[in-house]
Amino acid sequence: MNEHQEKVDRLVREFGGYWGPFEMLAALMEEVGELADELLKVEGVKGAGEKERLEEEIGDVVFALACIANYYGVDLLNALEKSVNKYQVRDKNRWGEPDEDIEG
Repeated sequence: MNEHQEKVDRLVREFGGYWGPFEMLAALMEEVGELADELLKVEGVKGAGEKERLEEEIGDVVFALACIANYYGVDLLNALEKSVNKYQVRDKNRWGEPDEDIEG
């Protein structure tokens, strides 16, 4: 477990422990919905949004994922690394040029 997952683990245990798998999945889905709502605002589709709120919602999604990963003993950074490697091989010719609006 990486250091960020350990922080999540300590906090969750301090609050009484992990929820069941389906409750954690529901929490993740709720956070993804809030992220979608904020993204729509930032992109001007639904009112006005702020990058700080978008960052907060991304953090909430990662927190919810960390809870699920911790529950099942999955290292998030290792899982991400495997996904990056998978996309590098599988999708190397699939995507076009990077979006110029993305800040690096």
